[in-house]
Amino acid sequence: MAITGRWAEALKPEFGKPYYAKLYRTVLKEYRTREIYPPSTDIFNAFAFTPLEKVRVVILGQDPYHEPGQANGLCFSVHKGIRIPPSLVNIYKELHDDLGCAIPDHGDLTKWAKQGVMLLNTVLTVRAHAANSHKEIGWQEFTDAAIRVLANEDRPLVFILWGGQARKKKSMITNPKHLIIESAHPSPLSAYNGFFGSRPFSRCNDYLSKNGYDPIDWQIEPAEA
Repeated sequence: MAITGRWAEALKPEFGKPYYAKLYRTVLKEYRTREIYPPSTDIFNAFAFTPLEKVRVVILGQDPYHEPGQANGLCFSVHKGIRIPPSLVNIYKELHDDLGCAIPDHGDLTKWAKQGVMLLNTVLTVRAHAANSHKEIGWQEFTDAAIRVLANEDRPLVFILWGGQARKKKSMITNPKHLIIESAHPSPLSAYNGFFGSRPFSRCNDYLSKNGYDPIDWQIEPAEA
């Protein structure tokens, strides 16, 4: 999927910059010569599934899952039929404790994305079996531009920042209309250091409702529903 609509208009200046030309060439070569995730058609799913004008919530991830069949272009999300990764298991636990949602039997978060929850990784591609392998090729400059676009939206948005990498972006979000919810990362290594009990989902919905927006329906239905 390509970037279209208001996203394409807002990010147009990036496409003409030298770093993006280099990034494009690097990614093209990587897909030709190595096993790269997600599939190239899914790289920009976060932008395609959540048009700029529909964004209400932003959840930032780091880079795509790096094992076969996992990455689908939305942070923390995997296709139905793929084992739910540990971080998402913990996200579901917190969602259950926070809002009483039933714990889903799959990890496809498309429902969230289509409601206006932008699930954006700060790096959009990765080599198979090698986490952070595309960290230095230019993606972060591009996604920083996207975060700045979101931060400059003159309407209340909720930014959910889990873990150190996401929290580094806090300084970019200066509009007082926005709510920033930050905590430890939901990974098993850090979830007990402040993620569990942080109640991000209810806090997010309270803020949306307070500002005249419909709350997010965070419940993910069963795979066969």
